[in-house]
Amino acid sequence: LDFDDLVATALDLLRRPGVAPWVLFKLDGGLDHILIDEAQDTNPEQWRIVAALAEEFFAGEGARSSLRTVFVVGDMKQSIFSFQRADPQAFLDMRQHFQDRVNAARREWLELPLDISFRSTEPVLQAVDAIFRRPEARDGVAFDGREIHHFAQRAGHAGIVELWPLAASALDEDPGADELPVAYKRVVAPHARLARAIAGTIAQWLANGERLEARDRTLRPGDIMVLVRRRNEFVGEMLRALKQRGIPVAGADRLILIEQLAVQDLVALGRFLLLPEDDLTLAAVLKSPLFDIDEETLFDLCYARGEQTLWNRLRIRAASSLKLRQAVDRLSMWLSRADFVPPYELYAEILGAGGGRRALLHRLGPEAEDPLEEFLGLALAYEREHVPSLQGFLRWLTAAETEVKRDFAAHLRDEVRIMTVHGAKGLEAPVVFLPDTIAAPDHRVAMLWSKPDELPLWKPPGDHAASFYMAEKSAWRDRQLQEYRRLLYVGLTRAQDRLYICGWQTLRKPPDVCWYTLCRAGLRDCARPFTFDTRALIGAVEGWSGEGLRLDCPQTAPPQREPAFAAESAVGPPPNWATRPPPPEPDPPRLLFPSRPTGEEPPILSPLKTVGPDRFKRGLLVHRLLQSLPEFPKAEREAAVRRFLALPTHGLPVEEQDNIRHETLAVLDHPDCAALFGPHSQAEVPLVGLIGGHALSGQIDRLVIEEHQVLIVDYKTMRPVPTHEDEVAAVYLRQLAIYRQALARIYPGRDIRCALLWTQAPLLMPISPGKLTGPLS
Repeated sequence: LDFDDLVATALDLLRRPGVAPWVLFKLDGGLDHILIDEAQDTNPEQWRIVAALAEEFFAGEGARSSLRTVFVVGDMKQSIFSFQRADPQAFLDMRQHFQDRVNAARREWLELPLDISFRSTEPVLQAVDAIFRRPEARDGVAFDGREIHHFAQRAGHAGIVELWPLAASALDEDPGADELPVAYKRVVAPHARLARAIAGTIAQWLANGERLEARDRTLRPGDIMVLVRRRNEFVGEMLRALKQRGIPVAGADRLILIEQLAVQDLVALGRFLLLPEDDLTLAAVLKSPLFDIDEETLFDLCYARGEQTLWNRLRIRAASSLKLRQAVDRLSMWLSRADFVPPYELYAEILGAGGGRRALLHRLGPEAEDPLEEFLGLALAYEREHVPSLQGFLRWLTAAETEVKRDFAAHLRDEVRIMTVHGAKGLEAPVVFLPDTIAAPDHRVAMLWSKPDELPLWKPPGDHAASFYMAEKSAWRDRQLQEYRRLLYVGLTRAQDRLYICGWQTLRKPPDVCWYTLCRAGLRDCARPFTFDTRALIGAVEGWSGEGLRLDCPQTAPPQREPAFAAESAVGPPPNWATRPPPPEPDPPRLLFPSRPTGEEPPILSPLKTVGPDRFKRGLLVHRLLQSLPEFPKAEREAAVRRFLALPTHGLPVEEQDNIRHETLAVLDHPDCAALFGPHSQAEVPLVGLIGGHALSGQIDRLVIEEHQVLIVDYKTMRPVPTHEDEVAAVYLRQLAIYRQALARIYPGRDIRCALLWTQAPLLMPISPGKLTGPLS
């Protein structure tokens, strides 16, 4: 079951006729408070579950008389998960639902606005207020019609908000005056220029020791977060630009592993090792960075070879070229090992001693390092869960289309983070870049669901769409734009100290609804213009200049002190244990089950009685009654026994019920057994530990713990009652001896006593310590 299945099943449980009232009744007795976090992202089915659970909270007398509460934390401005069917309107409807219920029950209703920010500085909050003060930006963000206004708890802390001019395309070199215009010039894409400008800015900060005045320290790579709306080509350029400048970067927050070129090369090599006769796969492997065979050499190998396989042709031609001979030697070595080593070991050798990692990174760039590490990690994970084989691993990897998701919040490292705004929700950073601000939502949809009826709607080809469809699509488009603006609000409010809004030009004019246009229109009212120029930073060709907008404030309050950052320790010599062979592992301890006799047990009371399941059922019932009945008042015990034994699940005849009832009540009423069921006693006590090299796992029927002594009691049912302890079977004495030795370690200094309770008599027979000194095994 996935998460959606669990939600649907839980909702069905709370609605099912004949079952739901019982479930709600039982829950009504155990629920005092319901807390809903991130309520703005709760979908209608989840809200119905909440409403059902809280149905009795404000309906008069419930199963409990204590004050019960519903505490909902949510901000409609941050509802950005419509793909999970979250709807801000459902939040408003449910708020009204609970308000009506609380007021009808004459309880206290409190509604507290979330307008105090403990995260961001005043310039960031002023920019957010100015952007969403305009009606075109506020639509869909302020649902209840209230003006968006924030109060900064960090008043007086220095902060900066900048809006950069858009980056445009540029030629990688300026044509000379005497050069013909027919010469080909590579065009530097605008998103690549922007990525290099951001990386250059960060590199300059780190080199110059840029200070965060609000924190009274220098800026670190881990203080910076780059947020995008989509995982597009900009993310790859941003990773490349940061790594080329040697800036630590955490990599993409998500990537589909099988789509990475480095992983595709490794998969192709694995397929060749499984089937050397696959000529096309071998050609791809030879052309990959692993061997770097050029086009002419590959064509010469493949052309006019008749029915000869490419692998045979390669081995024949190996003597003519050093590169071909090296390729044959490496492929032959890996072929000889592919059937005998696990996938992880094989690929670790290919990437390590085989030089594969170095070759892939040299050709594909440093951004290929993350997919390679994840590939090796999946190889290890596969071996933990499956029989290790190369063919099985490649099939598992390609069929799963594994998407690697990194949780940057769980493992904070001093690295720049590149994330989507969706993935960054709940996170924050002192410095935030918003570069992906031009593209508007894609309004193309293959199938549309009507909002009121939840019916699927298809549009016929051409201009034959029904008016109802067009009205529904217009409403759907409006909802998409509203969530698009709420996503902007989330992205802006991730910044703690500094916020940089930028973008790149496309072939079309930036739409009026895009983030950049909304931010520029809002910041004009509160920010001042400044001259923006990156030509000195990244070169005259790739750099650009223009007018930007800046909003800032100086540091006037004491800085925000932070705990010292735990930097990674410097790499030193390996510890001593790394160069020593490990000691031999001890054999696992033999399991010791005292309640499972290893010797022969005495016979049951009569050979005429049934043995097998009925015999064990009787013993289990007696144990269960002796465990539970002491909790009942003495006057209620007989009625409780009768009810229990008469249950159809036991299938006991009336005569057997009477026998068991008389036996158990006789034990409880016997004067010698009164202390066994007193306030200092416990029933069915589990006991585990290591005793004499053995792993103990047992359960004591009755344990009496007093100030100076401990009494161990083991029940014996359906057994002939001995007249003296000398007649007790050795297997019973061994069982008590094991328990006694274990409890002596738990309660040192106390007198550990043992006894057998023969329920048939009943008879409590103490066992002298001298009888409990034999071997345990």
